[in-house]
Amino acid sequence: MKKTLAIGLAAVCFVFVLHAAEPANPPVQAAKLDQPIHPLATTGPATSAAPFPGVKSQWNGFDRYDFEVNGKSAIVIAPKRALPGKPWAWRGEFFGAFANADVALVAKGFHLVYLKVPDLFGSPEAVAQWNGFYERLTTQYGFAKKVALIGLSRGGLYCYNWAIANPDKVACIYADAPVCDFKSWPGGKLKGLGKGNGSAAEWLNLLKAYGFKSDADAIAFRGNPIDNLKPLADAKIPLLHVYGDADKTVPWDENTKVLADRYRALGGSITLIPKPGVDHHPHGLTDPTPIVEFILKNTAKTP
Repeated sequence: MKKTLAIGLAAVCFVFVLHAAEPANPPVQAAKLDQPIHPLATTGPATSAAPFPGVKSQWNGFDRYDFEVNGKSAIVIAPKRALPGKPWAWRGEFFGAFANADVALVAKGFHLVYLKVPDLFGSPEAVAQWNGFYERLTTQYGFAKKVALIGLSRGGLYCYNWAIANPDKVACIYADAPVCDFKSWPGGKLKGLGKGNGSAAEWLNLLKAYGFKSDADAIAFRGNPIDNLKPLADAKIPLLHVYGDADKTVPWDENTKVLADRYRALGGSITLIPKPGVDHHPHGLTDPTPIVEFILKNTAKTP
C-alpha cells in the first residue's frame, strides 16, 4: 500500500511540474494576425494597442503604415498621441491629394486611413471590402465605432454608399465636389445624362464594377447616393459639402444640390460651403478650419 501511495504522489508531482512549466497565456503566433478578417471579428473586440503591421514610413511628420487587408493595399497614419476613444477619418479616394484638412486632423489626434479599391465607384464589391477594413480597425486596433468619412470627387460614391449600408458606423461625412450620381459623372454629356463632359473610359469601368450589361441598366439603376438618403437622415448623420459652383466635371447642381435638397426634405442636416467661380479643382479650402471643426464637433460625441 505504501508503494502504491508513493507512486500516486510522484504522478501528482509530475503533473503539477508539467503544468507549472506552461505559460498561462501563450503568445499569439504571428501567423494568426494574417488570418482573414471575419474569423478575427468573431473573437470579440481586442483591447491591445498593437502596432500596425507592414512597412513603416513618414507622412507629413507622422508615422505611416502600409499593409494589406484581404489582399488590398491599406494605409494608416498614426497621430503623435491619439485622442481618447481613438477617433479616425477615412479618405474615400485619392489619398494625399489636397490633404490639409487630413493633416490637421492627424495633428489633433485622429488616425487617418485609406483602402485602395480603385475603379469600383462605390459598388457592392467596394462596400464589402470597406466592411472588412472597418472590422479590422475597430476589432483589432480599437478604433472608435463611428468614423468620419472624407469623400473627394468619385470618393463621394464610396463614402455615401458605404454609409448608407452602415449608418450606425458613421459619425459624419465631409464631401468635396463629390459624385453623388454616376449618371452625372462619368455619364454626363457623353451619354446624354448631364452637362459635364463625362468619361468614356470611366463609364466602361463603372459598368464592369456594377455588373451592368448595358447603358440602359446603368441609367435605370436607383442605387446612387441621391436615391438612398433615408438611412442617413434617420440616423441623423450630419453632412458637409464643399464645392466649386463652376465645376465642369462634377456639376454641383446635378450632385451636391440634388443631394442637399433631398436630404433636407428628409429632415437631415447638411452644411454647404460654395467656392464662387471655382472648377472641380482645387479641392478643399485654403484654410481647412471649417472642415476640421465640423469633424471634431461630430466625432466628439460619438464612441
